Amino acid sequence: MSGEIESVMQESRIFPVPEAFVAQANVSGMEAYQALCAEAQRDHGAFWARMAHENLIWKKPFTRSLDESNAPFYQWFADGELNASFNCLDRHLGTPTEHKTAILFEADNGDVTQITYAELYARVCQFANGLKSLGYQTGERAIIYMPMSIEAVVAMQACARLGITHSVVFGGFSAKSLQERIVDVGATLVIAADGQYRGGKAIPLKPAVDEAFALGGCEQVRHVIVYRRTGGEIAFEPGRDVWMHELVEAQAPICNAVWVGAEHPLFVLYTSGSTGKPKGVQHATGGYLLHAMLTMQWTFDIKPHDVFWCTADVGWVTGHTYVAYGPLAVGATQIIFEGVPTFPNAGRFWATIQKHQCSIFYTAPTAIRALIKACDAAPETHPSKYDLSSLRLLGSVGEPINPEAWIWYHQQVGQSRCPIVDTFWQTETGGHMITPLPGATPLVPGSCTLPLPGIDAAIVDEAGIELPNGQGGILVVRKPWPSMIRTIWGDPDRFRKAYFPDELKGFYLAGDGAVRNRVTGYFTITGRIDDVLNVSGHRMGTMEIESALVANPLVAEAAVVGRPDDTTGEAIVAFVVLKQSAPAGDDARRIATDLRNWVGKEIGPIAKPKDIRFGDNLPKTRSGKIMRRLLRSLAKGDEITQDTSTLENPGILEQLKQTV
Repeated sequence: MSGEIESVMQESRIFPVPEAFVAQANVSGMEAYQALCAEAQRDHGAFWARMAHENLIWKKPFTRSLDESNAPFYQWFADGELNASFNCLDRHLGTPTEHKTAILFEADNGDVTQITYAELYARVCQFANGLKSLGYQTGERAIIYMPMSIEAVVAMQACARLGITHSVVFGGFSAKSLQERIVDVGATLVIAADGQYRGGKAIPLKPAVDEAFALGGCEQVRHVIVYRRTGGEIAFEPGRDVWMHELVEAQAPICNAVWVGAEHPLFVLYTSGSTGKPKGVQHATGGYLLHAMLTMQWTFDIKPHDVFWCTADVGWVTGHTYVAYGPLAVGATQIIFEGVPTFPNAGRFWATIQKHQCSIFYTAPTAIRALIKACDAAPETHPSKYDLSSLRLLGSVGEPINPEAWIWYHQQVGQSRCPIVDTFWQTETGGHMITPLPGATPLVPGSCTLPLPGIDAAIVDEAGIELPNGQGGILVVRKPWPSMIRTIWGDPDRFRKAYFPDELKGFYLAGDGAVRNRVTGYFTITGRIDDVLNVSGHRMGTMEIESALVANPLVAEAAVVGRPDDTTGEAIVAFVVLKQSAPAGDDARRIATDLRNWVGKEIGPIAKPKDIRFGDNLPKTRSGKIMRRLLRSLAKGDEITQDTSTLENPGILEQLKQTV
């Protein structure tokens, strides 16, 4: 079978970089971008060495940039020593940034807490001293199971300060998921909260920790530190459980950072694996932090006066790189938001931008599409009802953004003046890989445009041969980069097979399909390789069919999967959320026919869905990720065996079983 994936979408709209943005940009103009790329191409190791020397503070400077002797287990700056927390906090002491607001915390109920860099430094030091008083030291592992809060960042930074490797578990995950991660990473410490607030409701968290312990295998955990957020009644085990506020109240506000090697594991973050067993993605301290800083400067064009808001939870990699580490390392003021975008109404994001004069806003296409639908239903929550004049840059993360959502985001939120950085990256890459630079790159809706300087991305077939522009194939990265995954925790063989398969000549396998534009060379992600559909011998990415559906004025959101078909090999099944309520009966049949014809007109008859199902929403985790494995099971009529405890809306599964 050929590695080529047919690309059927043609996007011709180009949005030039605003001249005013170019004039002030950190990477100003295409020539500046090309000069950085040329420097990296001339000497890959020297380029990254220069970046590391200029951006990071080293206790012991490194003498070697890249060590490839044990590929693909690459090492960067390995003989250097530094500390991530020192680079995020101590570096600002004695500078004007010390008294600048580090975090604007917006609680679920709208209460706001501000904290300066000096105050954040003191709180991190107090918590680190508390951990030391309990006997924790460099090399141990901590699980962090907390809601979005200043305290979650304090916990992550305090672990980094002591060289304790942290593994953050999203607060929506079940007790079983938590227990699996405690066991796999060998955690000796759990840092949790009694509960969290979401949409006006107090949701318990600590009971899930107790349940995880009851499942067994957690005997090595010596303490559970509990942040009191909701004040709800919880079980408390003397000797093991410790209140966070009691632990820190007598601690000194100064704690020396522990210097660690650049390859010391800063964190392990678990991501879903195709086998169902979570993969512990291990990231190193030096290379990861460098990429977090550079992308804050390059992609987000960060300036001292900016108010930066990444809406991602710290339980995901986006909340690591662009909440807990990147913004602090560059001395930015950032918003941290506890709530959900639809509480108390669907204007919450826009009200928060207005309230805090946010200038850089970074969110997921899933949230954008949901808010498009919500604004249509409740016009008073439309972005035009709010003062968004403080915005100067928008960002998109988590999945490719379909062109129609891009246009709405650009026109309605950015008022047609804010560039959009559509960022392609993964848990495994540590930071942005392919993304527009807002002061250099003309924008095309739905395209993540060009790789960052020093990132050698290419599109190849299944034998690793580069394909010409215009032909879709497999996205790879041909050279190592500093923030890349180092291994899968405790499973190096799985790491090698998953990311560096022999047939791809040692290239990093991103797991996504992509195509480059014949004229511009811009990259467009066509979907996960395992989401490529083979219909009558035509290989198509699901993303393109989804984008065609969402371009229809009736459609708010769509997800496409395949199911086996005796005639075509695979049949296309589309799960569709309309801007109105889900239709039934003759209405559903009529709209389904119209949508099939629409896709046939937009792409071609081969892409027409065989089965269209309507729902009031799609099955998503509480972070907004569509659970496509569930959709594949529904499409095939299989019994649902996956864990559905993390679903925001479990009841939707019955609705989506119904075929039109």
